[in-house]
Amino acid sequence: MSEDDDIAGLVRAVRARVPLDGAQLLARETPERIAAIFAELPQVFVDHIRAYLPPDLQAKVKGPLGSLEENTVREMMEPALAVLAQTTTVQQAIDFLRGHETPRLITYLYVTDAAERLTGLIVIRDLLLADPAEPLRDIMLPAPYALTVDMDLAEADRAAIHRHYPVYPVVDADMHVIGIVRGWRLFERQAIEISAQSGQMVGVHKEERLYTGIWTAFKMRHGWLQVNLLTAFAAGFVVSLFEGTIAQIVTLAAFLPILAGQSGNTGCQALAITLRGITLGDLNHFPVRKLIRKELVLGALNGVLTGAVAGLAMIWSSGGFHSADGPILGLVILLAMTGACMASGLFGVLVPLTLRRLGTDPCTASSIFLTTGTDIAGMGLMLALATILVL
Repeated sequence: MSEDDDIAGLVRAVRARVPLDGAQLLARETPERIAAIFAELPQVFVDHIRAYLPPDLQAKVKGPLGSLEENTVREMMEPALAVLAQTTTVQQAIDFLRGHETPRLITYLYVTDAAERLTGLIVIRDLLLADPAEPLRDIMLPAPYALTVDMDLAEADRAAIHRHYPVYPVVDADMHVIGIVRGWRLFERQAIEISAQSGQMVGVHKEERLYTGIWTAFKMRHGWLQVNLLTAFAAGFVVSLFEGTIAQIVTLAAFLPILAGQSGNTGCQALAITLRGITLGDLNHFPVRKLIRKELVLGALNGVLTGAVAGLAMIWSSGGFHSADGPILGLVILLAMTGACMASGLFGVLVPLTLRRLGTDPCTASSIFLTTGTDIAGMGLMLALATILVL
């Protein structure tokens, strides 16, 4: 077997595997052969495989590391290996499979009309059970769902979530079959996107991994920390406006982090649900107004119950119910906790939706903006109420 044939065989073997298994297969090869194999694979698939290679081998493999931020179906597309005319007989289709170089990579047969437009697909089981003389148009499943070549990968992910097909045909504007995308690759991308959300919310880039170098990780993270510092100054400025109130009611200082933590957690819950709805496509069918109303009600319920407990703690800290300011301060904490939790639920919905409206990733540092909003709203509300009701 020639070197070219050997490389071609490895390319086919890698295509048929998930990236982890593909990396394990390639780990036995030389960097030069791995580079030759990578040259025959879609860049996005190369990036995923390279992520699982041993670090020393990653550094030796030549070729640029592409971006894991996929955009369209084209980047995940593989050649369509079995596209047959609808007039082809069952026996001819079976002979085609038997003579194919890589029949185990074929999941469906795609059937086209006289204009080579996709009209149906055939499951191998149905092919084997059919009369050998029947034409494919009589046993095909008509009008199969197909991805378009320029479809956004986020939309393709949502299609995979609701359909769970092992393979999707890819068509052009004229419904000609130009490739396929395997379902496991879409699910893998979906898993990567979801696992990256928790890091993106606090400014960790989705491409950072455990083996990312210190300097690279520093450059990815530090910019958002500077943004976080600026937003923290905004919250600090609001607190500074009420220095006189804090000086006269020192107990309030102890409850500021309690309020911030509680409202921040409430906001993060709303944020997580909103991001999940965006990622899975639920918000395409669920009105935003209804989601906002739901989170406001949840914030009010959680705020009243946690605020009641915090209010009792404030009364106890201020000398009990017999003190002059204890009950009023307890009411301040109750009202502030309720308002802060409602505001944080609202921010948890609006922050990612606003980022998406601005054309940026809704996950990107959304927690930083959420924390700033909830801190300003919660602390400002508590100190303002204390100033009005107590002083």
